Amino acid sequence: MPEDERSPSAPDVSEGPAPSHADWLSLLESGDVEVEGRMPWSSNATLLVTVRLAASEGRAIYKPGEGERPLWDFPDGLFRREVAAYELSSALDLDVVPETVWRAEAPFGVGSLQRFVDADFEQHYFTLVEKPRYLDALRVLAAFDLLANNADRKGGHVLVDAEDHLWGIDNGLCFHPAPKLRTVMWDFAGERLPDAVLAGCETLRYAMPERLVPLLAEEELAGLERRATELLETPSFPAPDLDERPYPWPLV
Repeated sequence: MPEDERSPSAPDVSEGPAPSHADWLSLLESGDVEVEGRMPWSSNATLLVTVRLAASEGRAIYKPGEGERPLWDFPDGLFRREVAAYELSSALDLDVVPETVWRAEAPFGVGSLQRFVDADFEQHYFTLVEKPRYLDALRVLAAFDLLANNADRKGGHVLVDAEDHLWGIDNGLCFHPAPKLRTVMWDFAGERLPDAVLAGCETLRYAMPERLVPLLAEEELAGLERRATELLETPSFPAPDLDERPYPWPLV
């Protein structure tokens, strides 16, 4: 991404210790939202905002429902799937999606609000996969995408932050009941799925996370349960089916 089109770094939520998970959720759920501008290269409304609550402040990505373009293969409500992806990651202790909340009160109406990841934007999936220290984390994210049925995992949707932690962003095209996997992350084909994701699949076979249920339609929840069962029965990464559409566009 060109230097003049990058977003500014996200400030700390507070001046003291690094903000906790709970700090970010509180800020995103209750803070005042001020729009800074629109993120480049976004097909739907994707806004950089500053969120303030008392003395705390941080940047976030706001995706209002009113800014979504209709899609032929996905129902509306992509923003709720952004929240659902976070709730799934959180419930299974995978930590692959930044804190994301549903906001009913925001400048352009109901939408999702996600912590802005202060990342090294020169890095993306295709650079990270060449570095052995990231491979285990990439496997977890790739397996999460299998479970969530991510239909749009571009290389630029994989970020690495200052603590060397990997995050998957732009998760609105997930949870379709029909097979829709489109991803650049095919390098692990044939390998066993990570144990952490398989443990999560075992959990999903018996109960859906409480906070996930109101975010997804019944057929989306049924599809998630079905995929969890299938991954347990065949616990390895698939290879791309070239008769389908296995890659997103653009790739980065």
